[in-house]
Amino acid sequence: MAERRRRPEPPLWEQLAEASRALPQGERLQKVLAARGFGSRRVCEEIIAAGRVQVNGEVAVLGRRVDVSADKVTVDGEPIGLRDDLVYYLVNKPIGVVTTASDPQGRPTIVELVPSEPRVFPVGRLDVDTEGLIVLTNDGDFAQLIAHPSGGIDKEYLAHVENGRVSPAGLRRLRDGVELEDGLTAPARVSQPEAGVLRLTIHEGRNRQVRRMCEAIGHPVTRLVRTRVGSVADRELAPGAWRHLSLDEVRALGKRTRMAH
Repeated sequence: MAERRRRPEPPLWEQLAEASRALPQGERLQKVLAARGFGSRRVCEEIIAAGRVQVNGEVAVLGRRVDVSADKVTVDGEPIGLRDDLVYYLVNKPIGVVTTASDPQGRPTIVELVPSEPRVFPVGRLDVDTEGLIVLTNDGDFAQLIAHPSGGIDKEYLAHVENGRVSPAGLRRLRDGVELEDGLTAPARVSQPEAGVLRLTIHEGRNRQVRRMCEAIGHPVTRLVRTRVGSVADRELAPGAWRHLSLDEVRALGKRTRMAH
């Protein structure tokens, strides 16, 4: 019986081309990281080589390519947001504006303050009578992390209240937790810069929470301003104005949520 002839091995260049086609396609990972502010390409290569980068849950290696429209990349466990169509706005909401995409009563909405494209939505809420900072984005994963109480994102408020200086006992109640109709509030950080003015930091997101807390201790709020979201603050942003969050700000918010878990 004639011996079956072995199929000749393809040339090396064909083998390499076939192997390359089997690898993930797209942009080189170090180029993507550099474009998002992690340093020069050399620095980004060192970050990858140190095992600090994961793609879709797997530790990346040098030479890895990524599809910016589909792959999920993290550095030190923190998503970096690859898609170019994702936007992150910081808005200083004025009184009278509702934090919804539309309003049946015809009141101005928060989305009317930012560009109409791409369509975005507010992360969390501020009631119509409250002023201050709120984030808008089209990044659903980011929004869910920031808005959920388990994310541990602090929100700082400046509250002007009735009935003058809050007593030490009243401040202690705010710090320890106030019993509301929907349960005891989590401990808050509270100071009183001047009589009738409170600076409160909370991480829960209950409806009208700060107003209800202050009313429960006998000091109804007359003016309420959110001055900080996580580490993001901006005293120069005028009421009704907006700006893009920087890459560092987006990263800091995302990192803070993961530290809380």
